[in-house]
Amino acid sequence: MTKKVLVVEDNDLNRKLFCDLLKAHDYEPQPLGDGREAVETAQSQSPDLIIMDIQMPHVSGLDLIGALKQDAELKSIPIMAVTAYAAKGDEERIRAAGAESYVSKPISVVKFIEEVKALI
Repeated sequence: MTKKVLVVEDNDLNRKLFCDLLKAHDYEPQPLGDGREAVETAQSQSPDLIIMDIQMPHVSGLDLIGALKQDAELKSIPIMAVTAYAAKGDEERIRAAGAESYVSKPISVVKFIEEVKALI
């Protein structure tokens, strides 16, 4: 059965890139451009993995990771955080929020897919 991956990314080009990479490796991407819909979409779609941008308008990816991990039905879904803002201490904050994995932008295609495979 094809594994579903919810891709929460506000940047159209990044979202398309992530979804194209996932499709090329036989995953079923579920693109989402507005983080405000992430928890509800995860509840209705039951993805096997969530790829979460951290810097988005309207809502922080860190807040969304926290909300997903507090939901009894969603907390077991692994989260891979992806961010361009890789300052000192960011990875620790992202992991403390509940993300199982962290990839900085611009992404390495090989590392991106390796992380996806490791989490599913």
